[in-house]
Amino acid sequence: MRYVNSRPRVMRSAALALLVILSTTFLAFALQQQGSAAEGQRTEPIFRVKPRQQPADQFVPVQNPSNMQSQLVTNPHQTGPQQTAPEHPLMPALRIAEASLASIDQNIHDYTCTLVKRERIDGQLGPQEYIFAKVRHEPFSVYMYFLGPKEIKGRECMYVASNPNKKKNKLIAHEGRGLITPTVRLNPNGFLAMRGQRYPITEVGIRTLTVRLVEVAQNDLQFGECEVKFFQGTKVNGRVCTCIQVMHPTRRKQFRFHLARVFIDDELQVPIRYEAYQWPTKPGGKPLLDEEYTYMNLKINQGLTDADFNERNADYNF
Repeated sequence: MRYVNSRPRVMRSAALALLVILSTTFLAFALQQQGSAAEGQRTEPIFRVKPRQQPADQFVPVQNPSNMQSQLVTNPHQTGPQQTAPEHPLMPALRIAEASLASIDQNIHDYTCTLVKRERIDGQLGPQEYIFAKVRHEPFSVYMYFLGPKEIKGRECMYVASNPNKKKNKLIAHEGRGLITPTVRLNPNGFLAMRGQRYPITEVGIRTLTVRLVEVAQNDLQFGECEVKFFQGTKVNGRVCTCIQVMHPTRRKQFRFHLARVFIDDELQVPIRYEAYQWPTKPGGKPLLDEEYTYMNLKINQGLTDADFNERNADYNF
């Protein structure tokens, strides 16, 4: 039997096992290092949570950097129609009045007319007064001849804003009754000049009426309780007009009238009639007429001159 030396085989097996262990260890270490390096390069988590979608109509409170007061803004991603506050009922009427005022200032220099007015003074509604009038805008000048009723027929009044100091501008007037009617010069806002009148002669005319309409509308825009209606095709002395009716159902201290109607001449685009009523004295009663003014036979841009507003005019009786 031949003897065989087994020591070299044992050594080769041990070396092979050691090589396997070292290779496995090195491979594990390399994989670990590669994983650590890759993990260090990530800027986002592997698993992402989808953000919650905000409803399109939701309002988001934000901070105002100027005053640090919370305010509301609409979602910038909103695709539906925006909700806007409803327009005040008076806005269309205000736009018409402002356009009329601009047209008067641009296109009307003077005019003649027959003014029919009726006013409530100290609670008493007076009769209708008929007045032939000449009005010039620059410088503001007014001549008035009273046609009736008979108690005031023949009265003449004239005012010319010739002095920058309006307090020095005088109303020139005389009555029509009697053979001798002396001419007097009065403060247009004084007691004698204002007797039986709601407004001074300085506020006569379609421009002043339009300015007043704008002012009243701007005041009433601050409040609710306002009903506005438009009526097309109405007529005033044969002139086709658009009627604007404004009503305040409930008496409030901030309202000047219960019901008012303005008639805008469709051709001339100016107000030629205004009427205003106060609230009824009894529930269910009729509104009380407070004042009305109608500008009949309105003829614009007649080329009025200084002679039309001169007390020495031969056609006048000053």
